[in-house]
Amino acid sequence: MTNRRLAAAVVLALAVSACQAARPELPRSQGTPERTTSATSTATVTATPTPTPTASSTPGGPCPGTACVTITVTGDVLLHQPLWSQARRDGGGGRYDFTRILAAQRPFLASGDLAFCHLETPLAPPTGPFHGYPSFSVPPQIATALRSTGYDACTTASNHTMDAGPSGVQRTLDDLDAAGLRHTGSARSSREAGRPLTFDVRGTRVALLSYTYGLNGKSPDHSWRVNLIDAPRIRRDAHAARRAGADVVVVALHWGTEYHHDPTAEQRSLADQLLADPAIDLVYGHHAHVVQPVQRLHGKWVVYGLGNAIAAQSIQRPDTYRGLLVRVQLVRDASGRWRGGRLDWVPSGITTAPAYRWVDLRRSPSAVSTTGRYVDRLGADRTDAALWGAQT
Repeated sequence: MTNRRLAAAVVLALAVSACQAARPELPRSQGTPERTTSATSTATVTATPTPTPTASSTPGGPCPGTACVTITVTGDVLLHQPLWSQARRDGGGGRYDFTRILAAQRPFLASGDLAFCHLETPLAPPTGPFHGYPSFSVPPQIATALRSTGYDACTTASNHTMDAGPSGVQRTLDDLDAAGLRHTGSARSSREAGRPLTFDVRGTRVALLSYTYGLNGKSPDHSWRVNLIDAPRIRRDAHAARRAGADVVVVALHWGTEYHHDPTAEQRSLADQLLADPAIDLVYGHHAHVVQPVQRLHGKWVVYGLGNAIAAQSIQRPDTYRGLLVRVQLVRDASGRWRGGRLDWVPSGITTAPAYRWVDLRRSPSAVSTTGRYVDRLGADRTDAALWGAQT
């Protein structure tokens, strides 16, 4: 095996889990699962080359508390013309079928209690016209594909939410409803905007909140149309969700600087503020279109950037063909307090040939040349840094 291929195989075989604070020392080799302890922490990590989710983070598996909930999240669903052309080919030329693009996600989504996607763009009428960057309006058939893949809800607050105006927001949310896919982040009425999105998981109620940094200069017709990032407002909403019966509150943020792996000072500050609040249990983000770090703050997880779930951005930016599928276990202790437990991640890629497909890079490390260039350029150390750099 060449040094290039060996480096890629080592990077892409890692599956990381962490249950306590501090930056773990990541194992560098494949083979028998290895447990290591950081010199500065009692945190343990388990590395395994198999993509099969571990028992401790699946429903019915061991729970290190009085209750556990596992939540799976992925990055931007950002449809570009090559993706809907692929869906048209997969549908035999007469319909748009996105299910084959997403199919490899299914076992991972099925292994947790809840799965959340991020639909970055508004949906068009079924026959179009469809538009890509800079003002998106994309095939609505993606909604049924996301639902059939296993997602329970999509967040919808992004800088592109208002690309098709208020009617685009209305149509998007109507289509998500029709697909059986729940949503939060944008709204059709003030009443809908003020109602937290909640899920019941074996007696535990989970609330999902969604916000964006901005709207590309567009002004919504109503202040309630799209949730904008504002720390005091997010904290108020989280406390309102608690009063409404939520046991766990998850916050999704569309934030950061595009194509930058390092979180901004604003991201770090906001994550610290939010996770210091006892009403908020998990923060995760998207928008940068590249992987950003994972960090533990106040005994809870922040996943700064998940990269792209599916997109077809310029191959001159190969980082955008990578992403993360992250599954977080939230644990209730004997005192009734929730904390961040085990965290697992799957490095994902988007193939371009022979077809556009989401792939688990541990199983398909040479599936796409653009992904290969990304791994070659970053190497094992930089990939680790992309995930864990915020710990330093």
